[in-house]
Amino acid sequence: MKPRKIEELLETVYTEREQGRSDVEAVLAHAFEGHAEGKAPEDFRELERMGLCRLDGERVTLTGEGEARAALVVRRHRLAERLFSDLLALDDEHTEQQACEFEHVLSPEATDSVCTLLGHPPSCPHGKAIPPGACCAAFDRVVKPLVTGLASLPLGARGKIVFVAPRWADRMDRLAGLGVVPGTEIRLTQRSPSVVIEAGETTLALDPEVAAEIFVKAVA
Repeated sequence: MKPRKIEELLETVYTEREQGRSDVEAVLAHAFEGHAEGKAPEDFRELERMGLCRLDGERVTLTGEGEARAALVVRRHRLAERLFSDLLALDDEHTEQQACEFEHVLSPEATDSVCTLLGHPPSCPHGKAIPPGACCAAFDRVVKPLVTGLASLPLGARGKIVFVAPRWADRMDRLAGLGVVPGTEIRLTQRSPSVVIEAGETTLALDPEVAAEIFVKAVA
C-alpha cells in the first residue's frame, strides 16, 4: 500500500472516530471524497498486519503507532486549513483541496513553523481540535497567540507587523506607501469606528477590513 493511502486511511479512522463512528463500513461511507482512492474494507486488514489498527468484528481502532501517525496527518491538515483560510482567505473548497495536499508534504520542522506562525491554534476553522506538537509544549493552550490580527492587540499596546495578507494587491502598495510593512513597530490607540495606530511619528486610521489583514506580534 502506498504511503499516501496509508496516511489517508489512518486519518479517516481518526476523524470518523471524532464523529462517533468506528464501524468499517460507516468509516468508509463517510470518508472525505477522494481520500484513499480505491479504499475498501480489505485495506484495514492490511493496516492490521502492519500494526497500525485493530479489527474487532466490524469495528476498527488505531494502535498506539497508528494513533501517533494519524494525529500527525490530522495536525498537518488542520494547520494547513488555518493557514489557507485565515491568512490567505481562500474559500472552503480551495482550502480543503490545498490542505489535503499539504498534509502529505509538510516536514516536522515546517509543520512546527506554521504552528508557531499561527500562534499555536487549538482548533481548525471548523472548530475541530488540532493535535499539539513539540512546539506547543512550552505554551499553555489558553494563552494568547503569538501572532494575532492587529485589532486584537490591547489598546495602547505595541506590536511589530509580522506580515500583511491583503485580499487585493493594490492595498499592499498603499499600505507600503504609508510605512505599514513587516518589521514596523506600531501602537494601537483605537479600534472603532476606525482602527487607529501610531507608527513612529505618524498616526494612521485604517478601515477595519484593512486592519484585519495586518498581523502583528506583541512587543514589550
